[in-house]
Amino acid sequence: MTVPAHRATRDQPAAAPTGAAPLTPAAPTAAADTEAHGRRSGRRAGVAEGPAVRSAAPLWRLLRAELRFGLAGPRTLVTLAVLALVPLLIGIGVTARGPAGDALAAAPGPGPGLIAAITGNGLMLPISALRVTLFLLLPLGVSVAAADALAGEAANGSLRALLLAPIGRVRLVVVKAFGVFALAVLEVAVVTVVGLLAGLTFVGGGGQLLTLSGTSVGFGDAMSRIAVAAGWALLQVSAVGAVALAVSALTEHALVVPATVLGATIVFGVLNVIPSLDWLRPVLLTSSWSSVTDLLRDPVPTDGLAHGALLAVGYLVAGLAVAVAGTLRREA
Repeated sequence: MTVPAHRATRDQPAAAPTGAAPLTPAAPTAAADTEAHGRRSGRRAGVAEGPAVRSAAPLWRLLRAELRFGLAGPRTLVTLAVLALVPLLIGIGVTARGPAGDALAAAPGPGPGLIAAITGNGLMLPISALRVTLFLLLPLGVSVAAADALAGEAANGSLRALLLAPIGRVRLVVVKAFGVFALAVLEVAVVTVVGLLAGLTFVGGGGQLLTLSGTSVGFGDAMSRIAVAAGWALLQVSAVGAVALAVSALTEHALVVPATVLGATIVFGVLNVIPSLDWLRPVLLTSSWSSVTDLLRDPVPTDGLAHGALLAVGYLVAGLAVAVAGTLRREA
């Protein structure tokens, strides 16, 4: 039986034109790779997949994802381990030196005298460790985290997918700032807790805090001072993190962020000791960092602590504002 021409045309594939190249599946293109990378970044940010789904994930899911991917990395663990070593080494060093360090306790200045005053005075160790780490290690840790938050994402190409995702740019900055703040909390907590344990274990002191003024305070008062010192240091580190996040929003090179933060810390320290530039001191963030040791005096002078807290709030608000503005103006 003869098959009609229209059925043959419908049931059988059409023959390729003579001389034409055989049809082959299209090779993956750069656009396809970029799209796949964007989908992976969207999954990391908690954005639902699918072309028809354009609703943003709940904020708590974004925050949880940021904590999971931001705080569980090996770089964070190394940073926390290094910070934990500082009070531990101070406690071991002071204990090994023993009473021979009493002569240094009367030395002028906050350096050797403060460290030597820890001898037999273990409750002083957490505040002293916070002061030591506040000038370098704590700012370095949050600046590296802020660099990865925006500039690192831009360098990896994943920030473009986050900017195009339906989560909102201001919301994105909030999530990234939350991750930096969470790391700051961990850093300060590690220094404080390890310092307290090392002071009570290696240094001792009988549950009494011998202040720099020569008076003794009880365990409860000492713990209150340590808690205030930790909160005050956390505010300072958060201000540094906000400034670092602002720099991260304005650049695509992650190494620029910690270099800028550390460079500014050094420059502020130099400007702070030049007598002819005393008029700049009230606006320098680092000028009040040594005031944390005022909590080791009796009574506690509050002028330096209050000024440092207000200055840190100003830097914190300004840094977050610049970070939001930079993210809003960034091209997707």
